[in-house]
Amino acid sequence: FFVCGKKFGARVIIEGAHIGESKEFAESLVENEGLVYVNGYDDPPIIAGAGTIGIEIIDDLPEVDAVVVPVGGAGLIAGISCAIKTLKPECKVYGVEPEFCASYCKALAAGKPVPTEVTPTLADGLAVPVVGPRAFEIARHYVDECVTTTEKMISLAVLRLIENEKMVVEGGGATGLAALLPGGALDRPELKGENILFFCLLFVRDTLVGWKT
Repeated sequence: FFVCGKKFGARVIIEGAHIGESKEFAESLVENEGLVYVNGYDDPPIIAGAGTIGIEIIDDLPEVDAVVVPVGGAGLIAGISCAIKTLKPECKVYGVEPEFCASYCKALAAGKPVPTEVTPTLADGLAVPVVGPRAFEIARHYVDECVTTTEKMISLAVLRLIENEKMVVEGGGATGLAALLPGGALDRPELKGENILFFCLLFVRDTLVGWKT
């Protein structure tokens, strides 16, 4: 992502310990340089774009029984769940987030987005301290349930994907599988034998592997 961005002439800035701090820095650039900020998980066109994924799922896999989506700022699951529940209401939509930053679950408990303490996690791409208010209002109406997963299960999911699928997946992208593995939060009798689609993001963050350009 960083290399491609630079090739297209973008100014790539790495700032902040988590996405919340990165967002604050980006907003300071808006104020100081007169730029326009596009929220990567709460901007309406971004959420709508995520909805096209849900449409493709139903088009390509009409027999799907459940979809499992990683949750960070909730934009991805908001768009996907809205589309899937519109086209196939009986399909279950589950969210999964790391227990070290369960901002969506905390928002559900509070009835609105609230700040969540962020502990360093392997799923750092999902470490959003406050879910997007627009995304939350959509997702809360369509997502059947959101569960959390442990760091141990996330690391095991990353390993299983390497061993069995030969895929190098970031921690955040492996959270869906983490919840489905034996002992995971979605390892349930009612899901056995069902057609389940879970999302895997293949991008590995440079903060984890330490590569340099």
